[in-house]
Amino acid sequence: MALPKRKHSKARRDKSRTHWKLVMPTLTKCLQCARPIAPHRVCPHCGYYRGRAVIQIAEKKPSGNP
Repeated sequence: MALPKRKHSKARRDKSRTHWKLVMPTLTKCLQCARPIAPHRVCPHCGYYRGRAVIQIAEKKPSGNP
């Protein structure tokens, strides 16, 4: 296994890490319900993809006392 002959300086180490950063996820607007969704995915809120109903979303029951 290869080992470095000399220690890399902190500046050299940090220069190589300049591109290690977080990237905000890309979001688009759902054409049906206008909520933000990931592109090329079925909307988890309404179940539509490209203007067509793809999955059936169950209605949420109101959480209250009977």
